[in-house]
Amino acid sequence: MIPVDEAMLEIRRGAEEILVESELIEKLSTGKPLRIKAGFDPTAPDLHLGHTVLLNKMRQFQQMGHTVIFLIGDFTGLIGDPTGKSATRPPLTAEEIEENAKTYKEQVFKILEPSKTEIRFNSEWFKEKGADFMIKLAGKLSVARMLERDDFKKRFKANQSISIHEFLYPLVQGYDSVALKADIELGGTDQKFNLLMGRELQKAEGQDSQVVIMTPLLEGLDGIKKMSKSLGNYVGITEAPGTMFQKIVSIPDSLMWRWYELLSFKSIKEIENLKASVDNGANPRDVKIELAREIVARFHGEEAASTAHKGAGNVITDGEVPEGTPEIEISLDGQTELAIGAVINKANLVANSAQAKDMLNNGRVKVEWDIVEPSLQLGAGKYLIQAGKKKIAWVILK
Repeated sequence: MIPVDEAMLEIRRGAEEILVESELIEKLSTGKPLRIKAGFDPTAPDLHLGHTVLLNKMRQFQQMGHTVIFLIGDFTGLIGDPTGKSATRPPLTAEEIEENAKTYKEQVFKILEPSKTEIRFNSEWFKEKGADFMIKLAGKLSVARMLERDDFKKRFKANQSISIHEFLYPLVQGYDSVALKADIELGGTDQKFNLLMGRELQKAEGQDSQVVIMTPLLEGLDGIKKMSKSLGNYVGITEAPGTMFQKIVSIPDSLMWRWYELLSFKSIKEIENLKASVDNGANPRDVKIELAREIVARFHGEEAASTAHKGAGNVITDGEVPEGTPEIEISLDGQTELAIGAVINKANLVANSAQAKDMLNNGRVKVEWDIVEPSLQLGAGKYLIQAGKKKIAWVILK
């Protein structure tokens, strides 16, 4: 076991909130291996980088000598996690859960060490419990307490349906901590109510209450909304190396250090050195390339990482207009001129205005092959505009 102060530096990295930190220090000070739990409902067959934020934190605890429990919620999946949902989430079938869980097990060991990982299913204990147990469990919490949960509260006020079975989800997740005798539970900030439920139920069962460590939700490729397949702003960990590489290199510069903090295995000192290099004039793109290679190597191996850029698509060469370059018409809407940032955003040459600003500030936008200033205004006319190394279009302002 490493010294507690050193352990806390790593644990605080990428942790949004620790409840209760003094209890965590006390548990670490015993020198005994702790049981670290994180639950995943097999709601989709593939994981993306947003899911790996928790896995990376689990890996930190493994390296400190603790046991991590990757809990697959095959029983809770039958209920359907209502977290953040504005409507009742349809539960998965047993067949869907089984297939997705199989894929999860294959994917997590690209990050976690198999010999130090317990893979558990919460159906192990819940399928043995009868109706009387579930009734007693439901009796441990009032409806008023459940409605303190933010998403339930919002749905109730908006007269949106809340199914009775959804109230069971936090209780079932909390009981998982009792069954596993968890010392620490990891989860996203959106899971706070459920995570604290584990503390309450453990206390009621006479166990020491687990410490809750919450990690932030990873922003997706747009740099604004959380990474999600439904939003299309994700990087899947089973995606082709070239696709993965290109997506990571294309993130806004404003998101770069956030991803380093939450996704990289580099030490805090190494990341500080990279920040210093950018402050001293290094190209942020080179730093993103280093992150892209690290992550591609993690999921596809070093050889794939070394050649991933070749599969990331062709780079546009100055003076050579690619065949099939699209023409995009944009209305000036009565104005005489439009700012270049607005033009590339409206033309979908960037994901959003934040990326447009980053590209312009870093000299990555060209009009007729010349790098332009962020203050450029364009009047009516036809322009060849390039954003980054791969996005180009004829833009007609009228």
